[in-house]
Amino acid sequence: MPEEPILVWGAGAIGGTVGALLGRAGHDVTFVDIVAEHVAAIRDPARGLRITGPVAECRVVAPAFTPGELTGTWRRVFLCVKAHHTAEATRALLPHLDADGHVLSLQNGLTERIIAGIAGHARTVGAFVNFGADWLAPGEILYGNRGAVVIGELDGAITDRLGSLHRTLLDFDDAAVMTGNIWGYLWGKLAYGAMLFAQALGQDSIAGALGNPRLFGLWRALGAEVMAVAAAEGVRPEGFNGFDPAAFMPGAPEAAARRSIDAMVAFNRTSAKTHSGVWRDLAVRRRRTEVDAQIAPVAEIGVRHGLACPLTARLVAMIHEIEERRRPMTDDNLIELASLVGQPA
Repeated sequence: MPEEPILVWGAGAIGGTVGALLGRAGHDVTFVDIVAEHVAAIRDPARGLRITGPVAECRVVAPAFTPGELTGTWRRVFLCVKAHHTAEATRALLPHLDADGHVLSLQNGLTERIIAGIAGHARTVGAFVNFGADWLAPGEILYGNRGAVVIGELDGAITDRLGSLHRTLLDFDDAAVMTGNIWGYLWGKLAYGAMLFAQALGQDSIAGALGNPRLFGLWRALGAEVMAVAAAEGVRPEGFNGFDPAAFMPGAPEAAARRSIDAMVAFNRTSAKTHSGVWRDLAVRRRRTEVDAQIAPVAEIGVRHGLACPLTARLVAMIHEIEERRRPMTDDNLIELASLVGQPA
């Protein structure tokens, strides 16, 4: 039996994929997006939102609006915008959130902190997703591979609303998990995400870059920087889809990191999504990435704990240089970043 109606705020790669498959399963889904052509396609009976790729093929016609067109309120809002648009989107959705409603953050980074600061801690639910999807064109999204889908309350409680959300998400992915340690998954994804941002500096695929033996030291050192900050925050990172946080902790043997990276390579080789969303932002859509909202906070939090994160900080700077067209996207960028491994901060 479908649960109560869902408002998906942001119908891009994540929101569009989740919303379309939930709609196919019989859930009452309404979409909001800032791209008017995408909105028009989703609600057009002759077009709809088309999901393509090896995981699922479907077409869903659903109510869809730009933010200025939307009326009404919902108890369940799935926030699926890019991390750097979180504050703006949360403020925009508040008039459409019931007083007893909640926002589920289907995003990357630590955006739950931003949402909670605007909508309230009690009205914020955390989530972690690692499936592969790409927005291709208005009304068309590639669902490239399945990946971890995890939800959790910010305080670790297992609540009735969490159980209800979990039942809903099982209609999207029957392996979806609810956890009492959502921050552990979010910090694990930050380490993996740092590697994806580094991949986006060049042209090689995710699997190709991770599997490049010249870059092993880079992946190990990047993971170690993020895991050190997570440990200082008192977080117990969780693993997923080949990423083993223990393999990047201080004192972990090199062989453990190699096993984890090999597992991540194997996971990504099965995906129809070959390059990260960050890479697409830079190379295809030629727009700002989420680096300031996702990766930069790692170094900022590290400073509070007296931890230097030179690789993370340099990675952020290099992404900015590409965004500003001051640096070409070549695989030499990864070699340059890797050359900093072991150098003093």
